[in-house]
Amino acid sequence: MSGITIWVSTALGVLGLAIAFFYMKKVTSIPLTMGLEADKAERLTYIHGAIAKGAMAFLKAEYRVLFLFMLAFAVVIGLLVNYTVYDVGHTEVTGRVSGWYTAIAFLFGALISVASGYIGMKVATQGNARTTVAAKQDIGAAFKVAINSGAVMGFALVGLAVLGLVLIYLFMNWALADIGEHNKYVLMEVIAGFGLGGSTIALFARVGGGIFTKAADVGADLVGKVEQGIPEDDPRNPAVIADNVGDNVGDVAGMGADLFGSCAESTCAAMVISAIAFAGDPNALLYPILISAVGIPISLLTKLLVKVEKEEDVAPALMKLLIYSSALMAVAMLFFTFYLIPEKFVLNGESYTWLGVYWCFLAGLIAGLAVGLLTGYYTSEKYAPVKEVAKSTETGVATNIIYGLALGYKSTVLPYICIAIAIATSWSLAGMYGVAIASLGMLGTLVIALMIDAYGPVADNAGGIAEMVGLESEVRRRTDILDSAGNTTAAIGKGFAIGAAILTSLALFAAFITASNSLLESAGRDLVSVDLLDPLVYTSLFIGAVLPFLFTAMTMKSVGKAAFDMIEEVRRQFRDIPGIMEGTGQPDYEKCVDISTKAALREMIAPGVLIMGSPILAGFMFGVSSVAGLLAGSLVAGGVLAISASNSGGAWDNAKKYIEAGNHGGKGSEEHKAAVVGDTVGDPLKDTSGPSLNILIKLQAILSLVFAPFFVQYGGILLG
Repeated sequence: MSGITIWVSTALGVLGLAIAFFYMKKVTSIPLTMGLEADKAERLTYIHGAIAKGAMAFLKAEYRVLFLFMLAFAVVIGLLVNYTVYDVGHTEVTGRVSGWYTAIAFLFGALISVASGYIGMKVATQGNARTTVAAKQDIGAAFKVAINSGAVMGFALVGLAVLGLVLIYLFMNWALADIGEHNKYVLMEVIAGFGLGGSTIALFARVGGGIFTKAADVGADLVGKVEQGIPEDDPRNPAVIADNVGDNVGDVAGMGADLFGSCAESTCAAMVISAIAFAGDPNALLYPILISAVGIPISLLTKLLVKVEKEEDVAPALMKLLIYSSALMAVAMLFFTFYLIPEKFVLNGESYTWLGVYWCFLAGLIAGLAVGLLTGYYTSEKYAPVKEVAKSTETGVATNIIYGLALGYKSTVLPYICIAIAIATSWSLAGMYGVAIASLGMLGTLVIALMIDAYGPVADNAGGIAEMVGLESEVRRRTDILDSAGNTTAAIGKGFAIGAAILTSLALFAAFITASNSLLESAGRDLVSVDLLDPLVYTSLFIGAVLPFLFTAMTMKSVGKAAFDMIEEVRRQFRDIPGIMEGTGQPDYEKCVDISTKAALREMIAPGVLIMGSPILAGFMFGVSSVAGLLAGSLVAGGVLAISASNSGGAWDNAKKYIEAGNHGGKGSEEHKAAVVGDTVGDPLKDTSGPSLNILIKLQAILSLVFAPFFVQYGGILLG
């Protein structure tokens, strides 16, 4: 039985990449201009090329900046993060583990995250126009192309994550073979650098992508729809291509990097915590990797079970993907948990069972599904909360904003209760390890979550392309049905990502305390405890609680700055380029893409420094207890703020679409104008600040875990 976890995980990771390649070929094999007249085929080819070119140009510009940052930060890790290795009795030093091993893991995780985002973006920009031409045939054909495009992202990312974790484990286990099983936790903390690399890329992908997309979206809406009175996705709008590029940048590359980080970080946290209990049992030790791996065949089976033949099948099909995959994962993991986890094991002096571990997984799985469905309730125009926000526009912009904010605040209660129940259940059944397994349970259907999330921008782009090409209204109507369902699932995906981030951060927090105490015990020093009556912990808790608000202020202001530049450029083009409104003049789309790109790269630096600098500074100045307080405050406040921001923004967006469907005066009415303003306020909340807060709470926690030896050795200089 030895090594079965590695072999099964490797095989399933390769299977994930093979499935991704299969669906990529299915998407790209569809002729780009199938069934189109010559003039419309030429127009579609031009627009599709402009979106793909703009998306790739942004990624390349962003990755050039990140490449230099990654090398510099890897050097910092290599110099500062070193481990002292002791004998079995923890009495004598037997050697040191260089920080350069952690730096290698960091760079490898970053590389995998970059590859995942690139693959997803590449296929999404190929699938959008093909979804448009498929919509000329019927709704089922269009849905198949869009969901297959999303499937490439889902299967490729999880396949790469699983293979990456297996490879870094095998390499580090070989390179550090002489440290002994009693120092296995050191090996796992080195591997945690992999999660840090993925999460760091996710930070800049989320923040940079969010600023890019919202600068374009706000500029296109306020000048095009409100000032000029032209429809959404009108080719006369100079910002329309940048807006479509932004959908892919934020919701494909950004979301992919975000959830890749969650997967890697949760896995690393679970392995760090379990390294003491399962040091001599590699199958149980690597059980966390297998959870993500098992999701690959389960997701394939789920996808094959769900079909769309009629228009009314679209939204239910996406929900079935979530529900069916959750049910199948619950069954599959019962078998694997029984087979791989010992019947009884001891961790931190407490005895636990394999069945308890399974219930922890199930608690996370159910909580993730519940948080997603609750998010859908609060952000879908089918239900009372969004209808209430839409009705509030009858009395103007102010009441629309008031109702949207109130909805966001209220929507945090039930998801937090679900997460709290999952935490309490998993902690009682398997301690800190149980919380880490619960976070992986929430990510058990990660392939499906990524699939339906990437489906959204593909469908959205397809509708925009249909409008810009001037295809018949029936094509646009079909793509709007796909897009409407995608908006709901995108909101569900954001809720899912936030819930996963909260549990992941708690697991990382537990791993940080475990790792720090292991290092302190080996060095013969007093262990750390997170005592709220300790003035240092309490003060740090306050500082940590305000960081998400400062981060949100910075990212929202960044969107405002970027949007101001975009608005001025769009106004200039309408004013200075003859014939734009008449359709005889050609807008300068590339200029708007360039403005969004430069703004995103410029504005993503300061929030990144805030997130990465605060725990390192706190640990260096005040030690481990200060970092623990900072993480706890940031986690609790950041999660609430993230849910509130994302749901307020989603509600404003769908309230606008509800009015555009003919309710409360319809398009062009005063209610519609009020809804557009509300949606504009909500855009940076739901697509920049809210999703980016996921990264804040996760990245600070994984960074603290990786830098734990630095804090233990050199931290607390102001305390003597």
